[in-house]
Amino acid sequence: MGTAMEAPTWPAITAEEAAAVIARFPSAGRMTGQHWHSPRPFSAATLVHTTQGAFLLKRHSRGVRTTEGLAEEHAFIAHLAGAGLAVPEVMVTADGATAVASVAWSYELHRAAPGADLYRDSLSWTPFASHAHAHAAGVALATLHEAARSFSAPARRAQPLVASFTILPAADPVAAAETYVAARPALAAFLAPRPWRRELARLFAALGQGLAPLLAGQVSLWTHNDWHPSNLLWGRDGRVETVFDFGLADRTCAVHDIATAIERTALHWLDLGQGTDDIADPDAALALLAGYATVVPLDGEDIAAIIRLLPLVHIEFALSEIDYFTAVVEDEDSAALAWDGYLIGHAAWFLSDPGQGLIRAIEAGAASR
Repeated sequence: MGTAMEAPTWPAITAEEAAAVIARFPSAGRMTGQHWHSPRPFSAATLVHTTQGAFLLKRHSRGVRTTEGLAEEHAFIAHLAGAGLAVPEVMVTADGATAVASVAWSYELHRAAPGADLYRDSLSWTPFASHAHAHAAGVALATLHEAARSFSAPARRAQPLVASFTILPAADPVAAAETYVAARPALAAFLAPRPWRRELARLFAALGQGLAPLLAGQVSLWTHNDWHPSNLLWGRDGRVETVFDFGLADRTCAVHDIATAIERTALHWLDLGQGTDDIADPDAALALLAGYATVVPLDGEDIAAIIRLLPLVHIEFALSEIDYFTAVVEDEDSAALAWDGYLIGHAAWFLSDPGQGLIRAIEAGAASR
């Protein structure tokens, strides 16, 4: 949420720990070295080399992901791989499991996938480096959605850090938010002293009018829900070569995933409040939409739904993030930042002149294509 690198929440995976976990995956071979630790905040990960190649070992608190929770996203990855999408191979233990657990942790192991990790060291909320990358990402996103249409798994069980889809499609989104919050005691306790219902109602009234009917006609499907540059590996020709990190994946709909992608990649959120609120790049949003439309055409109702979703699409994940900060790591300051700066602040920006300008630019640009 800021421009400075934060200290990791979770301890780094040690060499001894990594070797012991990798030994439970026979086809991964024997570990020969560690070569990188991820700086991302919600889990610990390390790139390791073994006698069978390079692998990414990822470790989660069991309060965030159980082996059952990881199996949900691994099933989606396996489906996409079977449909021909380039995704990392999820390694399997001798008894066929895709994740293993200790008392405190859950682990998953992925074989290193092809493509250059061009954005590995970029801060969160970093946009695409070029409109060509945005276009290529739109092509890849549409390709993923086409492959996902035949994946029939239900929505994921309730767990932190998942971009579920229960509030925005509801005829009464405030009531749906109350149901969501009530199911998460730590989140409910954090929000109790705040006028959160009134704040959400104001945003839904100002930005969400007509959204539920637009979403009613959308096909439900599993989506990535974390579509930003550092979750993509790139080919020398500028195409997306591999898609990874399905930790936020859940059953939503295509326009929800597109709006999420635009919200995360067409706005320079880290510049907000740093002397300017003019943080949008409408051409990046339009490039992503144009790339998407080369694979799956977008009609007027799709564009209208994307535009209506754009200011609010982050809300359910923001609540999930607050649940993580309160229930798992007990970090009240980060929870407050996620509510004030992320959930409320990002939505409120769309009511500003630059925010309304972005919406008008997307409407006009999409209509002219």
